[in-house]
Amino acid sequence: MKRIFDLVGALLILVLLSPLLLVVALAIKITSPGAVIFKQQRLGLHGKTFYMYKFRSMIPNAEKIGSGMFVEKDDPRITPVGKFIRKTSVDELPQLFNVVRGEMSLIGPRPAPLHHFSKYDERQKRRMDVKPGVTGWAQVNGRVALYWPERIELDVWYVEHQSFWLDIKILFKTVAVVLFHHGGTAQEDRKEVDPFMKL
Repeated sequence: MKRIFDLVGALLILVLLSPLLLVVALAIKITSPGAVIFKQQRLGLHGKTFYMYKFRSMIPNAEKIGSGMFVEKDDPRITPVGKFIRKTSVDELPQLFNVVRGEMSLIGPRPAPLHHFSKYDERQKRRMDVKPGVTGWAQVNGRVALYWPERIELDVWYVEHQSFWLDIKILFKTVAVVLFHHGGTAQEDRKEVDPFMKL
């Protein structure tokens, strides 16, 4: 049932938002050199890798420059168009194609970078017992303002409590998070060193 929900939901959103997708693609192409779509290998169901799609919001090869995969507020690597699509989460919309392909779900833990796998303990690996999602429990409870260990704990909680009604709740909360732009960048006021922060 979840697969049917994912497929119908993703296709419906893609059809409804197709004009927006086209405008964003053109804006990225016109204003910044490089590909329109950024793709990167991520961890999927049971640790299987796949290429996750996003609209490119940063300069080419940004992950090899400066702070790498850790994105800060007002990061100079973010393009002008990228600032808008990141703030509104429009950059995540190409992942709907990952949902159609069966690599992701609408709701689930966000797909983690490959180098996180070796750092997971057995409990943390449970986040890969379900397909990664376009949005999830961690995204509506802090988003990237949380460091990875905190997000992982919320992801494991989701795996242990997942239900159709929880997914519906997350969808509605996602709309609120996007509209009010909560948790878009990493926290700046923490002083402790987080073991996943620079990964």
